Amino acid sequence: MLAATPPRLVALTDGLAPEALRARPAPEEWSATEVLAHLRACADVWGGCIATILAEDRPMLRAVNPRTWIERTDYPELAFGPSLRAFTAQRAGLLAALESLPPAGKPLERTVLSYARRLARHERPHVKQIERIVNVMRP
Repeated sequence: MLAATPPRLVALTDGLAPEALRARPAPEEWSATEVLAHLRACADVWGGCIATILAEDRPMLRAVNPRTWIERTDYPELAFGPSLRAFTAQRAGLLAALESLPPAGKPLERTVLSYARRLARHERPHVKQIERIVNVMRP
């Protein structure tokens, strides 16, 4: 599932003008650019937890909310294309790290696998959200 997100976003948004990607389909909804910024913040936070778990024997993970983390970034202001390329590159690095690991982890233990699953489950409805947004914005 993690591998499928970047190419799915590319396919969904192909040919859309930057203005359409920044437009909100309704006042209370996010634009495609805002959803992507949120996905990047989640990937930063939870991907960082994965990296810490891989690097340390008994890591102490700080609780960081992606909605708080995004305030430290310029993700919401970035154009969709460059932001998607950065997200895709980050995802490639995460997948390379994950693919090198043997299966492991207890169901309730916070592990690399648990964070990767969390990230994938979290992205699925947001990809559908972008699909709904771009269908409204497509001429």
